[in-house]
Formats: sequence, structure tokens, C-alpha cells
Amino acid sequence: MKYASLGPIAIHYPERAETNADLQQEFPQWDMDLIYSKTGIATRYIAAPDECASDLGVRAAEKLFADHKIDPGSIDFLLFCTQTPDYPLPTTSCLIQTRLGLPCSAGALDFNLGCSGFVYGLALAEGLIRLGPVRRVLLITAETYSKYIDAKDRSLRTIFSDGAAATLIEAADEPSFGSFAYGTDGEGGDTLLVSQGGARPPETALKPRHRKRWASQLYMDGPSLLGFTVHQVPQVIDKILKDAGLQRDDIDLFLLHQATKKMLEQLQQRMHLGEDRIPLLLKDCGNTVSSTIPILIDHLRGRGRLQRGRTCMLVGFGVGWSWAGCTWKVT
Repeated sequence: MKYASLGPIAIHYPERAETNADLQQEFPQWDMDLIYSKTGIATRYIAAPDECASDLGVRAAEKLFADHKIDPGSIDFLLFCTQTPDYPLPTTSCLIQTRLGLPCSAGALDFNLGCSGFVYGLALAEGLIRLGPVRRVLLITAETYSKYIDAKDRSLRTIFSDGAAATLIEAADEPSFGSFAYGTDGEGGDTLLVSQGGARPPETALKPRHRKRWASQLYMDGPSLLGFTVHQVPQVIDKILKDAGLQRDDIDLFLLHQATKKMLEQLQQRMHLGEDRIPLLLKDCGNTVSSTIPILIDHLRGRGRLQRGRTCMLVGFGVGWSWAGCTWKVT
């Protein structure tokens, strides 16, 4: 039997970078120092009006192929995770397949998950590789949340960033991922929400949990999301550890979805873990939704912090509510 192994990762951001200084100039009344102390974010990237998640994902994949000399013809399956697809139909991954020159024998699948999407993508790739005959999976995570955010929305514009990650997942003889755990609680679906653009008519559409303060299509109930995260993430971490027969001290790094500095600090305190065990990477890239974990992995690899044999835990959580985690032995 073959198992999934995490290969190289390539990252792509839109050309436009928006800094806190830019926002301060545009909105002098915003307390950007206070906002930064909560978010930990100083720069976000914003897609151009004619630039979609697929465009970002294609650029990331092209970089992956070029930098690591990967033949597009060797890809057996494409997984594309986004909540900002180009169209309701056709499937965006089908359009990416032809743009990248992937073989027509390759499968292509979209899945609509946000902050937990990368871990779900790893699980899907693991299943495809174990079943065979898939040997190389291209997992692309890409979002353009900025298209849902009104320019005056202080709560969202200061957090979310557009970006994409392309990850190669290859067949290996030894397992590196284990103890996958998943969870869903649709009762929280009204806390991070875009209710327009689907088939459900407005009169019966899901409504925001509380009063909507901003004109953005995207609504976020930050306090409820924080409460959900601080309650649920330690539980899923404990479940993964129990299933794997491990203790918290056996995990070198907890690689969590990079939501905000405040949220990660709350998790550090709740789980009694030092900052060095839960890396923070938000300042220069913002919250890129489904791409935060691969961006973090790529960053840590570049700084030599993911040496072969280290044991990590990956946990994504957020919109839905949805969560997923697993152990990862660095190979």
C-alpha cells in the first residue's frame, strides 16, 4: 500500500499589497495600533477586479512546477479548495486543469471549505493515493475574500488577505499522516456567511446571527467564532493525541489555521503551550483562509524548523462550523 507524503509548496499573492499605513491614511479615525494588537496583521494582499481565485491558484501551481521541475503531465488528480469559485458551474478545477496542461486522464474536484480545507484536502489525497492508481495529487487552496468585503468594513478589511498555495502530495512507502479527526457543527453556519449568489431565494436565506454592522456581502460574528475555536480546538487536539497514543509533549509544533493573533494567543493559553510550539505567521500576509497552513509550512521549511523526523499536528477550523486535524511526521 502507498501513503500520502507532503511534497513541495509554492505560494502566490496578488500584486497589490495593502498595509496598515495605507488604511490609516484612508481612514484616519481607525485605531490601527489597537487593531494590529488584536489581529497581528500589518499587510494584506488584494486581488485585482478581474483576478479570481483560479488565477491565483494557477500562478501558484505554475511556480510549483517551474521551481521543482515537475511535469504537469505527471499529475493524476487535482483538488481545488475555494469558497470564491469563478462560477456556480462549471467546476473551477476543470478550468484549471486545461490552463495548467494537466492530462485529461487526471481527476479534478472542487470542494467548498474554508479554514479547515487544507487538512481536508490532505485527507482526500491520502484516500486517493491509498486506493490507487493515483500517485501525484496537486492540492490548490485559493481565496479572494476581498471581493465580498466593503471598503469601509473595519472588522473584515483588516484581517482577510487574498492568496493561493499549490501543494504536491505524492505516494510514499511509509505513512506520514495519521489520526485524522473531523468535525462539523452547522449551527454555527450563521457566524461567517455570504448569503447571496446561491440558488436559495433571499426571503428564505440564512440570516446573520446578530445585527449586520457593515455593508459587506461577507458577515462575520467574531466573538462567536472565537468562542467556538477556544472550545473546540483543544478537544480535537486531545482526540487526535489519544487516537495516536501521544501526549502534548510528543508534538514538536502545532501548526494551526492562522486566524488572528488574539485567537492563537487564546489557544496558547488554553492549552498551556509556549509561543514556540504554536508558530504565528500573520504580520506580512494576513488571514488567507484555506491557505494559511501551507503558507506556514512553507515558511517554516525555509527557516529549517521542519527537520526530518519531527512530529507536528495540523489543525484547521472556522467557517461552517468545520474543523479537521491530523498528525504529520516530517519526511
